[in-house]
Amino acid sequence: MTELAMPLLAVAVGLAVLVWSADRFVAAAAAIARHFGLPPLLIGAVIIGFGTSSPELAVSVLAALEGNPGIALGNAYGSNIANIGVILGLTAVLSPVAVHSQVLRQELPMLAGVTALAVALLWDLSVTRAEAALMLGVFAALMGWSIWQAMRGGADPLATETEAELAAHPMPIGRAWLELGVGLVLLVASSRALVWGAVAIAQSLGVSDLVIGLTIVAIGTSLPELASSIAAARKGEHDLALGNVIGSNLFNTLAVVGLAGVIAPMQAEAALLSRDVPVMAALTLVLFVLGWGWRGQPGRINRAEGALLLLAYVGYALWLVRDQLVAVA
Repeated sequence: MTELAMPLLAVAVGLAVLVWSADRFVAAAAAIARHFGLPPLLIGAVIIGFGTSSPELAVSVLAALEGNPGIALGNAYGSNIANIGVILGLTAVLSPVAVHSQVLRQELPMLAGVTALAVALLWDLSVTRAEAALMLGVFAALMGWSIWQAMRGGADPLATETEAELAAHPMPIGRAWLELGVGLVLLVASSRALVWGAVAIAQSLGVSDLVIGLTIVAIGTSLPELASSIAAARKGEHDLALGNVIGSNLFNTLAVVGLAGVIAPMQAEAALLSRDVPVMAALTLVLFVLGWGWRGQPGRINRAEGALLLLAYVGYALWLVRDQLVAVA
Protein backbone atom coordinates (compact mmCIF):
# COMPACT_ATOMS: atom_id res chain seq x y z
CA MET A 1 0.00 0.00 0.00
CA THR A 2 2.90 2.32 0.73
CA GLU A 3 3.99 2.10 -2.90
CA LEU A 4 0.64 3.65 -3.85
CA ALA A 5 0.92 6.54 -1.40
CA MET A 6 2.90 8.87 -3.65
CA PRO A 7 0.92 8.13 -6.85
CA LEU A 8 -2.38 8.64 -4.98
CA LEU A 9 -1.08 11.91 -3.56
CA ALA A 10 0.07 13.00 -7.03
CA VAL A 11 -3.37 12.24 -8.49
CA ALA A 12 -5.22 14.02 -5.66
CA VAL A 13 -3.03 17.13 -5.70
CA GLY A 14 -2.81 17.09 -9.49
CA LEU A 15 -6.59 17.00 -9.86
CA ALA A 16 -7.15 19.76 -7.29
CA VAL A 17 -4.62 22.09 -8.91
CA LEU A 18 -5.85 21.12 -12.40
CA VAL A 19 -9.45 22.08 -11.61
CA TRP A 20 -8.46 25.37 -9.96
CA SER A 21 -6.01 26.39 -12.68
CA ALA A 22 -8.50 25.52 -15.46
CA ASP A 23 -11.13 27.69 -13.83
CA ARG A 24 -8.72 30.62 -13.57
CA PHE A 25 -7.45 30.08 -17.11
CA VAL A 26 -10.94 30.12 -18.64
CA ALA A 27 -12.14 33.06 -16.53
CA ALA A 28 -9.05 35.09 -17.46
CA ALA A 29 -9.34 34.23 -21.16
CA ALA A 30 -13.00 35.27 -21.16
CA ALA A 31 -12.16 38.55 -19.38
CA ILE A 32 -9.39 39.35 -21.89
CA ALA A 33 -11.72 38.56 -24.80
CA ARG A 34 -14.36 40.87 -23.36
CA HIS A 35 -11.77 43.61 -22.82
CA PHE A 36 -10.90 43.52 -26.52
CA GLY A 37 -14.57 43.68 -27.50
CA LEU A 38 -15.15 40.15 -28.78
CA PRO A 39 -18.86 39.25 -29.12
CA PRO A 40 -20.40 37.51 -26.08
CA LEU A 41 -21.63 34.69 -28.33
CA LEU A 42 -18.04 34.00 -29.41
CA ILE A 43 -16.86 34.03 -25.81
CA GLY A 44 -19.64 31.68 -24.72
CA ALA A 45 -19.44 29.24 -27.64
CA VAL A 46 -15.67 29.12 -28.11
CA ILE A 47 -13.67 30.41 -25.14
CA ILE A 48 -15.90 29.07 -22.37
CA GLY A 49 -17.33 26.10 -24.26
CA PHE A 50 -13.98 24.84 -25.49
CA GLY A 51 -11.85 26.32 -22.70
CA THR A 52 -13.33 24.09 -20.01
CA SER A 53 -11.63 21.19 -21.82
CA SER A 54 -8.16 22.62 -21.26
CA PRO A 55 -7.47 19.94 -18.58
CA GLU A 56 -8.29 17.14 -21.04
CA LEU A 57 -6.02 18.72 -23.63
CA ALA A 58 -3.08 19.12 -21.25
CA VAL A 59 -3.42 15.59 -19.83
CA SER A 60 -3.88 13.81 -23.18
CA VAL A 61 -1.01 15.66 -24.85
CA LEU A 62 1.35 14.82 -21.98
CA ALA A 63 0.15 11.20 -21.97
CA ALA A 64 0.81 10.94 -25.72
CA LEU A 65 4.27 12.46 -25.31
CA GLU A 66 5.09 9.90 -22.63
CA GLY A 67 3.80 6.91 -24.60
CA ASN A 68 0.54 6.29 -22.73
CA PRO A 69 -2.12 6.22 -25.47
CA GLY A 70 -4.62 4.49 -23.18
CA ILE A 71 -4.71 7.48 -20.87
CA ALA A 72 -4.78 9.93 -23.80
CA LEU A 73 -7.76 8.25 -25.51
CA GLY A 74 -9.50 7.14 -22.32
CA ASN A 75 -9.32 10.67 -20.94
CA ALA A 76 -10.89 12.21 -24.05
CA TYR A 77 -13.68 9.70 -24.63
CA GLY A 78 -14.25 9.02 -20.94
CA SER A 79 -14.71 12.75 -20.38
CA ASN A 80 -17.31 12.83 -23.17
CA ILE A 81 -19.23 10.01 -21.46
CA ALA A 82 -18.96 11.73 -18.07
CA ASN A 83 -19.99 15.10 -19.51
CA ILE A 84 -23.30 13.73 -20.76
CA GLY A 85 -24.01 11.04 -18.16
CA VAL A 86 -22.79 12.70 -14.98
CA ILE A 87 -22.55 16.43 -15.62
CA LEU A 88 -25.61 16.98 -17.81
CA GLY A 89 -27.55 14.35 -15.88
CA LEU A 90 -26.81 15.90 -12.49
CA THR A 91 -27.38 19.42 -13.84
CA ALA A 92 -30.82 18.44 -15.18
CA VAL A 93 -31.77 16.73 -11.89
CA LEU A 94 -30.94 19.93 -10.00
CA SER A 95 -32.56 22.24 -12.57
CA PRO A 96 -34.23 21.00 -15.81
CA VAL A 97 -32.29 22.25 -18.84
CA ALA A 98 -34.21 24.07 -21.58
CA VAL A 99 -32.48 24.70 -24.92
CA HIS A 100 -33.30 28.03 -26.58
CA SER A 101 -30.05 28.88 -28.41
CA GLN A 102 -30.12 28.32 -32.17
CA VAL A 103 -26.32 28.03 -32.14
CA LEU A 104 -26.49 25.07 -29.74
CA ARG A 105 -29.26 23.43 -31.79
CA GLN A 106 -26.96 23.67 -34.82
CA GLU A 107 -24.02 22.26 -32.83
CA LEU A 108 -25.97 19.17 -31.71
CA PRO A 109 -25.99 17.50 -35.18
CA MET A 110 -22.37 18.57 -35.58
CA LEU A 111 -21.49 16.71 -32.38
CA ALA A 112 -23.35 13.65 -33.66
CA GLY A 113 -21.44 13.82 -36.95
CA VAL A 114 -18.09 14.31 -35.23
CA THR A 115 -18.81 11.29 -33.00
CA ALA A 116 -19.56 9.19 -36.10
CA LEU A 117 -16.24 10.37 -37.57
CA ALA A 118 -14.43 9.25 -34.40
CA VAL A 119 -16.00 5.78 -34.68
CA ALA A 120 -14.97 5.49 -38.33
CA LEU A 121 -11.38 6.57 -37.69
CA LEU A 122 -10.99 4.20 -34.71
CA TRP A 123 -12.36 1.22 -36.62
CA ASP A 124 -8.86 -0.21 -37.10
CA LEU A 125 -7.96 0.52 -33.44
CA SER A 126 -5.40 3.16 -34.34
CA VAL A 127 -5.09 6.90 -34.75
CA THR A 128 -2.48 7.76 -37.38
CA ARG A 129 -0.98 11.20 -37.87
CA ALA A 130 -3.02 11.64 -41.05
CA GLU A 131 -6.25 10.79 -39.19
CA ALA A 132 -5.28 13.09 -36.34
CA ALA A 133 -4.55 15.89 -38.81
CA LEU A 134 -8.02 15.33 -40.33
CA MET A 135 -9.56 15.76 -36.86
CA LEU A 136 -7.67 19.01 -36.36
CA GLY A 137 -8.77 20.19 -39.81
CA VAL A 138 -12.42 19.52 -38.97
CA PHE A 139 -11.94 21.31 -35.66
CA ALA A 140 -10.44 24.32 -37.43
CA ALA A 141 -13.45 24.43 -39.77
CA LEU A 142 -15.77 24.23 -36.77
CA MET A 143 -13.90 27.06 -35.08
CA GLY A 144 -14.25 29.14 -38.24
CA TRP A 145 -17.99 28.46 -38.32
CA SER A 146 -18.33 29.45 -34.64
CA ILE A 147 -16.47 32.71 -35.20
CA TRP A 148 -18.58 33.47 -38.29
CA GLN A 149 -21.77 32.81 -36.35
CA ALA A 150 -20.66 35.10 -33.54
CA MET A 151 -19.59 37.92 -35.87
CA ARG A 152 -22.95 37.84 -37.67
CA GLY A 153 -24.48 39.27 -34.52
CA GLY A 154 -28.14 38.89 -33.75
CA ALA A 155 -29.80 37.99 -30.49
CA ASP A 156 -29.16 34.54 -29.08
CA PRO A 157 -29.87 33.29 -25.54
CA LEU A 158 -26.32 31.93 -25.25
CA ALA A 159 -24.90 35.43 -25.92
CA THR A 160 -27.28 36.99 -23.37
CA GLU A 161 -26.35 34.47 -20.68
CA THR A 162 -22.62 34.86 -21.38
CA GLU A 163 -22.88 38.66 -21.15
CA ALA A 164 -24.69 38.39 -17.80
CA GLU A 165 -22.06 35.98 -16.47
CA LEU A 166 -19.16 38.20 -17.54
CA ALA A 167 -20.81 41.28 -16.03
CA ALA A 168 -21.30 39.44 -12.73
CA HIS A 169 -17.58 38.58 -12.48
CA PRO A 170 -15.53 41.53 -13.81
CA MET A 171 -11.74 41.18 -13.83
CA PRO A 172 -9.15 43.95 -14.39
CA ILE A 173 -7.10 43.33 -17.52
CA GLY A 174 -3.78 43.20 -15.64
CA ARG A 175 -5.06 40.55 -13.28
CA ALA A 176 -6.57 38.67 -16.22
CA TRP A 177 -3.20 38.41 -17.99
CA LEU A 178 -1.53 37.29 -14.73
CA GLU A 179 -4.15 34.60 -14.07
CA LEU A 180 -3.95 33.43 -17.68
CA GLY A 181 -0.20 32.87 -17.38
CA VAL A 182 -0.33 31.30 -13.92
CA GLY A 183 -3.27 29.12 -14.93
CA LEU A 184 -1.45 27.84 -18.01
CA VAL A 185 1.73 26.97 -16.07
CA LEU A 186 -0.23 25.19 -13.34
CA LEU A 187 -2.31 23.34 -15.93
CA VAL A 188 0.82 21.80 -17.41
CA ALA A 189 2.46 21.06 -14.03
CA SER A 190 -0.65 19.49 -12.49
CA SER A 191 -1.30 17.45 -15.65
CA ARG A 192 2.21 16.06 -15.42
CA ALA A 193 1.63 15.00 -11.80
CA LEU A 194 -1.75 13.49 -12.66
CA VAL A 195 -0.42 11.43 -15.58
CA TRP A 196 2.53 10.15 -13.55
CA GLY A 197 0.28 9.17 -10.64
CA ALA A 198 -2.33 7.54 -12.87
CA VAL A 199 0.26 5.42 -14.72
CA ALA A 200 1.88 4.37 -11.43
CA ILE A 201 -1.50 3.33 -9.97
CA ALA A 202 -2.38 1.37 -13.12
CA GLN A 203 0.93 -0.48 -13.01
CA SER A 204 0.64 -1.25 -9.28
CA LEU A 205 -2.92 -2.57 -9.50
CA GLY A 206 -2.50 -4.35 -12.82
CA VAL A 207 -5.16 -2.15 -14.39
CA SER A 208 -4.84 -0.95 -17.99
CA ASP A 209 -4.00 2.68 -18.77
CA LEU A 210 -7.28 2.85 -20.71
CA VAL A 211 -9.40 2.05 -17.63
CA ILE A 212 -7.52 4.59 -15.50
CA GLY A 213 -7.99 7.16 -18.27
CA LEU A 214 -11.71 6.38 -18.55
CA THR A 215 -12.34 6.66 -14.80
CA ILE A 216 -10.08 8.63 -12.46
CA VAL A 217 -8.54 10.87 -15.11
CA ALA A 218 -11.73 11.42 -17.15
CA ILE A 219 -13.91 12.28 -14.14
CA GLY A 220 -11.19 14.51 -12.69
CA THR A 221 -10.60 16.51 -15.85
CA SER A 222 -14.38 16.93 -16.27
CA LEU A 223 -14.76 18.71 -12.92
CA PRO A 224 -14.48 22.22 -14.47
CA GLU A 225 -17.46 21.43 -16.72
CA LEU A 226 -19.37 20.06 -13.73
CA ALA A 227 -18.81 23.18 -11.63
CA SER A 228 -19.59 25.64 -14.42
CA SER A 229 -22.66 23.73 -15.72
CA ILE A 230 -24.28 23.37 -12.29
CA ALA A 231 -23.58 27.02 -11.45
CA ALA A 232 -25.07 28.14 -14.78
CA ALA A 233 -28.16 25.95 -14.43
CA ARG A 234 -28.88 27.18 -10.90
CA LYS A 235 -28.89 30.74 -12.26
CA GLY A 236 -31.28 29.73 -15.03
CA GLU A 237 -28.53 29.98 -17.66
CA HIS A 238 -29.54 26.71 -19.31
CA ASP A 239 -27.97 27.35 -22.70
CA LEU A 240 -24.62 28.17 -21.09
CA ALA A 241 -24.80 24.92 -19.08
CA LEU A 242 -25.52 22.84 -22.18
CA GLY A 243 -22.99 24.84 -24.20
CA ASN A 244 -20.26 23.78 -21.76
CA VAL A 245 -21.02 20.12 -22.42
CA ILE A 246 -21.42 20.37 -26.22
CA GLY A 247 -18.33 22.56 -26.61
CA SER A 248 -16.25 20.31 -24.39
CA ASN A 249 -17.27 17.13 -26.23
CA LEU A 250 -16.54 18.67 -29.62
CA PHE A 251 -13.15 19.83 -28.36
CA ASN A 252 -12.31 16.45 -26.78
CA THR A 253 -13.26 14.43 -29.85
CA LEU A 254 -11.44 16.61 -32.38
CA ALA A 255 -8.76 18.78 -30.78
CA VAL A 256 -7.69 16.64 -27.81
CA VAL A 257 -7.46 13.34 -29.71
CA GLY A 258 -6.22 15.11 -32.84
CA LEU A 259 -3.36 16.93 -31.16
CA ALA A 260 -2.34 13.85 -29.16
CA GLY A 261 -2.38 11.77 -32.36
CA VAL A 262 -0.29 14.28 -34.30
CA ILE A 263 2.30 14.22 -31.51
CA ALA A 264 2.42 10.41 -31.39
CA PRO A 265 0.31 7.95 -33.43
CA MET A 266 -1.76 5.83 -31.03
CA GLN A 267 -2.87 2.21 -30.86
CA ALA A 268 -6.14 1.60 -29.02
CA GLU A 269 -7.30 -1.40 -26.99
CA ALA A 270 -10.08 -3.45 -28.54
CA ALA A 271 -12.34 -2.64 -25.57
CA LEU A 272 -12.34 1.03 -26.57
CA LEU A 273 -14.19 0.22 -29.80
CA SER A 274 -16.40 -2.57 -28.45
CA ARG A 275 -17.42 -0.89 -25.19
CA ASP A 276 -16.48 2.74 -24.62
CA VAL A 277 -16.96 4.38 -28.02
CA PRO A 278 -20.43 2.78 -28.49
CA VAL A 279 -21.47 4.13 -25.06
CA MET A 280 -20.19 7.58 -26.04
CA ALA A 281 -22.06 7.38 -29.36
CA ALA A 282 -25.30 6.23 -27.71
CA LEU A 283 -25.22 9.02 -25.12
CA THR A 284 -24.47 11.56 -27.85
CA LEU A 285 -27.50 10.34 -29.81
CA VAL A 286 -29.66 10.64 -26.69
CA LEU A 287 -28.36 14.18 -26.13
CA PHE A 288 -29.24 15.07 -29.73
CA VAL A 289 -32.79 13.71 -29.39
CA LEU A 290 -33.40 15.48 -26.07
CA GLY A 291 -31.72 18.77 -26.97
CA TRP A 292 -32.93 19.27 -30.53
CA GLY A 293 -36.59 19.83 -29.78
CA TRP A 294 -39.42 18.63 -32.00
CA ARG A 295 -42.64 20.01 -33.51
CA GLY A 296 -41.56 23.58 -32.93
CA GLN A 297 -40.86 23.03 -29.22
CA PRO A 298 -37.43 23.88 -27.73
CA GLY A 299 -35.27 21.02 -26.55
CA ARG A 300 -35.52 20.17 -22.87
CA ILE A 301 -33.88 17.73 -20.46
CA ASN A 302 -36.15 17.26 -17.45
CA ARG A 303 -35.33 15.77 -14.05
CA ALA A 304 -36.46 12.25 -14.96
CA GLU A 305 -34.32 12.28 -18.11
CA GLY A 306 -31.39 13.66 -16.12
CA ALA A 307 -31.78 10.80 -13.64
CA LEU A 308 -31.77 8.30 -16.53
CA LEU A 309 -28.53 9.82 -17.84
CA LEU A 310 -26.99 9.37 -14.37
CA LEU A 311 -28.20 5.77 -14.20
CA ALA A 312 -26.73 5.13 -17.65
CA TYR A 313 -23.34 6.29 -16.39
CA VAL A 314 -23.63 4.10 -13.28
CA GLY A 315 -24.38 1.13 -15.55
CA TYR A 316 -21.36 1.96 -17.68
CA ALA A 317 -19.13 2.22 -14.59
CA LEU A 318 -20.33 -1.19 -13.38
CA TRP A 319 -19.56 -2.58 -16.84
CA LEU A 320 -16.00 -1.28 -16.50
CA VAL A 321 -15.67 -2.87 -13.06
CA ARG A 322 -16.98 -6.21 -14.29
CA ASP A 323 -14.60 -6.25 -17.26
CA GLN A 324 -11.69 -5.44 -14.98
CA LEU A 325 -12.61 -8.21 -12.53
CA VAL A 326 -12.83 -10.69 -15.41
CA ALA A 327 -9.46 -9.53 -16.74
CA VAL A 328 -7.80 -9.95 -13.31
CA ALA A 329 -9.39 -13.37 -12.79
